Amino acid sequence: MKLFSESLLSELEHQLKSIHSETEEPILYAEQAIKRLITILEKLKTAFLNHQFKNKSEEIDFFRNIKPQFAAKLIYYNDIYNIETNKPFGSKKAIRKYYNAEVIKLETYFTENAEFYKYYRTGNRNLDNKYFIRGKHDVRHTLDSFYFQADHRFSTSHDYKVARILANDRIKIYLETEISKLENKENPNTVTIPLRKTQKWTGSKVALVELIYALHTEGVFNNGASELKEVTTFFEAAFGVDLGQFNRTFLEIRTRKSERTKFLNVLKEKLILRMDDADEN
Repeated sequence: MKLFSESLLSELEHQLKSIHSETEEPILYAEQAIKRLITILEKLKTAFLNHQFKNKSEEIDFFRNIKPQFAAKLIYYNDIYNIETNKPFGSKKAIRKYYNAEVIKLETYFTENAEFYKYYRTGNRNLDNKYFIRGKHDVRHTLDSFYFQADHRFSTSHDYKVARILANDRIKIYLETEISKLENKENPNTVTIPLRKTQKWTGSKVALVELIYALHTEGVFNNGASELKEVTTFFEAAFGVDLGQFNRTFLEIRTRKSERTKFLNVLKEKLILRMDDADEN
């Protein structure tokens, strides 16, 4: 099932990339994406219902890690379609106010589901048998109303919530980008500083892995909702480095006999020295 899902996700990514290459108009690409996603999700559902899971762990993995990747994309494009089709006509100020109101909705969802956000983003597994096994719903666990209308053969109490979290991250980035575009248009004389095209990581890969784990643990990316793999992939792309099996690298860091946070310690020491030097000048 996992291999099939990965192949299907790759096919989906290719189709979405093709759609975006054809048009930059949000309503148009969102409409086309939704159609493709519905078809892909039907394929995923059909394969799932014909699959016999070996154990509960496999079922949990599907609903925690696999299905949400597909569902999140459908939620994202559907919300973009609705946001753009309901966008008011008028001044940039009115449109910016509208986008800001949409951002507040995302923040409200985060607040209402803060407990699950924390559970999911910290990689907690204690309640997976309740959250990601079919037929184990508990109304005391802040269920989305969507769950009660879903096909329970293909849904658990919290797989939609994971998908919503992933989608909200992307929707917020979209809204903030659109707000930024409006502000730049209102301030055409704003001076932009040219940046180098790339910043290549020239430190050790082990040091970068240590830094990524520290930042992810602190929850500084997307209110702590980003998956470790997502953050690592971003850093690899941004700094032109391949971190390979970063989980194994972290294991090596954990088993150090001394200075487990070697790179972070060096950073702290050198920053303090820089501050001291600045104070003396």
